[in-house]
Amino acid sequence: QVQLVESGGGLVQAGGSLRLSCAASGRTFSFLTAGWFRQAPGKEREFVAGIEPGLDWSPKRTSYADSVRGRSTISRDNAKNTVYLQMNGLKPEDTAVYYCATTRGDLSTAQGQDVRGYDYWGQGTQVTVSS
Repeated sequence: QVQLVESGGGLVQAGGSLRLSCAASGRTFSFLTAGWFRQAPGKEREFVAGIEPGLDWSPKRTSYADSVRGRSTISRDNAKNTVYLQMNGLKPEDTAVYYCATTRGDLSTAQGQDVRGYDYWGQGTQVTVSS
């Protein structure tokens, strides 16, 4: 079992930045692909970014939704069992509850960027961007 706890959300002005953290417990976390998803009121939960486990000494493949590519960076620190999402240039449309999740799959598969492909989820952290 993997337990995930998100933090780092909050209220920011448009153009601001946030760094979300996802702290994981579980011995298998470092072997799992981790993803960030978000869900705005009245909308479906959508993929934001993902990062594969890779080897400790190797770059880890990442993937980003078009809506955040270029202004967001996902990273992980397996020694700390933590995944991060750095978001810059925040926009009001980024307002949502952000969730982290894990899957045994990878980002080359459809399920790697689909909520249905992820097995473990955190409770979410609210990001609100004011205009």
